[in-house]
Amino acid sequence: MIKLIQKYFNQTSKIIAATLLAALFVTFLIQIFSRYVLNSPFGWTLELCRILWVWIVFFCCAFLVREKDHVKFNLIYSGSSNKSKYIMSIISCLAIILIMGWALLPTFDYIDWMKMRKTSTVRFPLTGEKIKLSYIFSIYGVFMVSLILYYIWKLKGIIKNGPTNSDNEKDKLRSIVKY
Repeated sequence: MIKLIQKYFNQTSKIIAATLLAALFVTFLIQIFSRYVLNSPFGWTLELCRILWVWIVFFCCAFLVREKDHVKFNLIYSGSSNKSKYIMSIISCLAIILIMGWALLPTFDYIDWMKMRKTSTVRFPLTGEKIKLSYIFSIYGVFMVSLILYYIWKLKGIIKNGPTNSDNEKDKLRSIVKY
């Protein structure tokens, strides 16, 4: 049942991300058309592109980007003993949990404060009202909470099973270099 929910959530996240990217692309095309064909650029297209970009970055980082997809500089970690990897993994997870947890309430406070400000040109399509900036930046709060929860889950797994070494770096290097 958990796997089914996880699969549904992952697919829904991919659909939302694809929709955001499609909206960004269409908005960008409208911006190009208004600027170069109509010789009268629409102001709302630039602001909407920025809003969509913020949402794409933090939404995808919160729900879609896997840890193995990030660029890592792990020379020290890779060359360390299993005990050192265990300690480094726990310290790094705790650091992320504590730092992001420490910044969580001030971030939510700032997001709440941003409800006083509104977008310059972008409006809700149905109501015509300008969008509160707290709605736009709320995705960062979602990102922070998901990051904290992920690293709590990862820390639990490290304590229970030891550090995961999903890719054997030496075998991976050998397959690339083929020596």
